[in-house]
This record gives sequence, structure tokens and C-alpha cells, in this order.
Amino acid sequence: MNKRSMWLAGSVLLAFIVAGGGVVQYSRSERARLSVEQGTGPDPLLPAPSGRPLPTVNIASPIGWKDGEHPTPAPGLAVAAFARHLDHPRWLYTLPNGDVLVAQSNSPDTDIQTLKNRIASWVMGAVGAGVPSPNRIVLLRDESGQGVATMRTVLLDHLYSPFGMALVGNDLYVADANAILKFPYHEGDTHITAPPVKVVDLPAGYNHHWTKNILASPDGRFLYVTVGSNSNVAEHGMEVEEGRARIDRVDLQTGKLTPYATGLRNPNGMGWEPQTGALWVAVNERDEIGSDLVPDYMTAVKEGGFYGWPYSYYGQHEDVRVRPSSPDLVASALVPDYALGPHTASLGLAFTNTAQLLPETLWHGVVVGQHGSWNRRPKSGYRVIYIPFAQGKPAGMPQSVLTGFLTPDEEHVHGRPVGVALDQTGALLVADDVGNTVWRVTKAP
Repeated sequence: MNKRSMWLAGSVLLAFIVAGGGVVQYSRSERARLSVEQGTGPDPLLPAPSGRPLPTVNIASPIGWKDGEHPTPAPGLAVAAFARHLDHPRWLYTLPNGDVLVAQSNSPDTDIQTLKNRIASWVMGAVGAGVPSPNRIVLLRDESGQGVATMRTVLLDHLYSPFGMALVGNDLYVADANAILKFPYHEGDTHITAPPVKVVDLPAGYNHHWTKNILASPDGRFLYVTVGSNSNVAEHGMEVEEGRARIDRVDLQTGKLTPYATGLRNPNGMGWEPQTGALWVAVNERDEIGSDLVPDYMTAVKEGGFYGWPYSYYGQHEDVRVRPSSPDLVASALVPDYALGPHTASLGLAFTNTAQLLPETLWHGVVVGQHGSWNRRPKSGYRVIYIPFAQGKPAGMPQSVLTGFLTPDEEHVHGRPVGVALDQTGALLVADDVGNTVWRVTKAP
């Protein structure tokens, strides 16, 4: 679809959104008044919400990468394809022997079928996120040590929108959209035929935010599980949000699932901060109140903490769209540690303490994959960034690692970064689900 036809299709569809009992028209006039940088860091600017009845819709149509094209690395870095021609690679996991697992996955397409959500599905399809879910985990192996996957096999197939992966001993855990499964794994395995053992069910039935990530505790006793909300701001009622917008913890000995932190609209990437041992998470915040709101964020997760969703954002800034309100919960909402910019869709998160093939200036911090906005004008995200840490906390503004996913006119997108991970050699891997590539980043020769 060309730009003109895409714009017309979007305008026609959005003209049918029903708000307050009447039909409202699509407007393209709203745009950011603040820079992304002003909405980034430990103390972001938070202007008043936009009062417009319709959300800003500003999408970039996918065009992929031609031969020889690649993202733009920051000075001092080099990037090359670790594996091309994948099928919607979303999430990455490095096994102890150096094999890299890639969850090839997409939404199970079981969202609530309202008119607004059908339009949202069209928007996601227009930006390259509407393909059927491949439902498999692929194993990539660099047999020659040259930084390129020379072997590719299907480790697991016939899954249900798989996302997070974690190895504990000889047990490989996979988070499907509706459950955590366990498979036997032995070092060097390239295909698993054993049937899965269900560890625990996860909220499903339909999935507005379908991705479920998992992270094992350092002692292997627990799995931490991210579960996103089933709406933007609980517009379908809180009954469909049961067990959602949170991080849960699974005791692997008993299988018991308990809440660990709540009020997190759409948590995704998780990691253990190497100096303090704290659990950190990247969270997608809410949409549809203007290009400057609300910043996505990353934060150290406090056990038992409540982070505001849906009643408030960025601490105790009440969202007046949510009715009935909950003043007590708003008063208890924690302020996140670090804003990642409004509508950047920050998903992947990886600490770089083992990134020995990156420059030393990038060894003490965190890398974040920003999938990119649809609800901001001008666009935000579509890049990989690095945030330095000191004494266990963010200590500076983000630095670009990879850019160039958007075309210079911002009308098209070559790819969209999602999951990030370090490989066994200390290079950075980036899953690009629209470009169907896993990129490998190292210091420049």
C-alpha cells in the first residue's frame, strides 16, 4: 500500500470511531510540543494531557532492508547481520553453549473485537505487526566463530505466541501467551520433541498485550513473569484486567504464582542489575492523551509496589479517563526510576556488564530496544539506546547504539528493534521483527 492510500484508509477507518455517542472525525494536527529528550531521564517533563477526542495516529509503512542495507551504528560501533530471512523475530535468549534462541512470534489475534480494536489491528498491520504468528523458537548457531549464524534449526514448534525463554538446569521454560511451559533440554540440543509440561496458566482468552516475558532468579528458584494489561486504560472494565498489568513470581518447586509488583501497564524486558542485584524492567505506558504523554520507563522493581496503572501515570498523576477512580491507589503509586521518552515502545532490556566486544564506555549500563511509536507526531523510538549506570542507578542521558530504522522522511521503516541480548562472545544482538533479521553489534575494527 502506498503512502496516499494508507493515509486514506486510515482516515476512513478512524472516521468511524464512536466517542460519546457521536461520530468524530480524524485530525492530523496534534503534535509534540516537547522533545523526546525532555520526556527522558529521572525527572521527565509531564505537560497537561491533550483534550482531543481522537488519538494521534502517525505510522510508518514497512519496506524492509535491501541487500547491503543495515541500521546505522553509533561512532565506534559496527553492525552486521547475525541471521537474515527470519519470520518475525521478537525475542532472544542466549544459551550457555553460545546457541541463540529466537522466538518467532506475533499476537494470537484474540483481542476484544470492538470497532476501535479492529482499527488498532489495522494500524498494527500497517506498521508490519499484523502477520500471522509463526509460533516457533528457532536455534541459531555460529559454527565458525565469525559472528554469523551458519546453522539454523527449529528447536520448538506449534507453540502459542511464544515470547520469554529461560533455562534453569536442564529445564527450558517458554512463556506462551497463555501459559508457561517446561521442556527438557541438554546442551547442544537442536530440536526438542518431548511434549511440554505446563507449569502455570497465564491470563489469556484474548490478549490486548499478549507478550509474556520470563526471567529466572539467580538461584534458579523463581521465574519472574511479565503480564501486560488488556486495554489502554481499563476501558473494558477492571474485570477483564484480573491478573494483568503486573509482574508475577512463580515458585518452580510448587508452581505457585503470586503477584510481585502491580500497576505496570505493559512490562516487557527484565534484567538483574549486576551491582545491586535489583530486578529492572522496561514498561510501555498508556496512549491517547497527546504526543508528549506518557513516557515509557524503566525502573527497579519494588516487591509489593504499585506503579499506578490504570488510575495514574508516572507516580500520582491521575488519569481522569479512568472511572471509577481510586484515590487511595493513586496516593500509593510509586514513581519510576527513569523515563525512556513518550511513545517509544521500549521493549527489550539487557545489562551490558558482559559486553566485552563493545567499547569499554558501554560496559556499565543497560541497552534498550525501542520498537517505535504510532501515537506521536513526530515519531519516537525506532532505535537502540544505551543508558549508563553508576552505583546501581542510571547516571546520564541515553546514547544511540543503532538508528536508521526509519527513512529520513519518517514515512517508511526498514525494521523495528525489539528484543536485545548479549551473545556468548560479548557482542550485542538485536531482534528486528519487521526487518526479519537479528543484528550483531560490536566495536568498530
